[in-house]
Amino acid sequence: MQKRELLELVQYLRATGYLKSEKVANAMVQVDRLFFVLPGDSGIAYSDNALPVGYGQTISAPSVVAFMLEKLEIQEGMNILEVGTGSGYNCALLAELVGKKGIVVSMDVVPELIQQAESNLIKTGNAYQNISLVNGDGSLGYPEKAPYDRIIVTAGMPWFDQSHPLANQLKPDGKLIAPVGGRFFQDLILFDKKTEKTEPVLSVIFVPLIGKFGFKKE
Repeated sequence: MQKRELLELVQYLRATGYLKSEKVANAMVQVDRLFFVLPGDSGIAYSDNALPVGYGQTISAPSVVAFMLEKLEIQEGMNILEVGTGSGYNCALLAELVGKKGIVVSMDVVPELIQQAESNLIKTGNAYQNISLVNGDGSLGYPEKAPYDRIIVTAGMPWFDQSHPLANQLKPDGKLIAPVGGRFFQDLILFDKKTEKTEPVLSVIFVPLIGKFGFKKE
């Protein structure tokens, strides 16, 4: 039953146009979302909705996750930075996409979420030795493993331009996708460092990014 519902979710995402490539579709089949939602939400793990994961954070709707991953055009062997680990779902998908030769650094300012993500990743039964979970201010990025081929931000940023620390940690041909705007409503932007082009691609609602270059904690 579990596998069938997962496949139905992937088929739905294909039909609605959020999933376009076989590569992202395969990753979403390999990474079971059920392992990354709270036990009380297991019955709606395969719904196309954002769900709470504790500490004021959420796991994004599968359609938004698929949309962001497709826009980044991730290739095997890439070096990826994720800002906003949450439950660990997206960093598991990233790990599948970059393969064993790639690297995924995933940051969260909430230490309990890093612990939760680590536990969730273990539940999947995959080793995921290409993932490094870091507790820290993701708005500063993670210079220790820069430069990155891709950066994905899964919390709302108040601003972004080429002077931002995250832009400076991209490779010359790197790309970044992030929700930028207010605390509650943002535009998902795709930044291409090679062309210096920033393009709004989708209206979204993400929890705010807390940090030095994010929002202040309320």
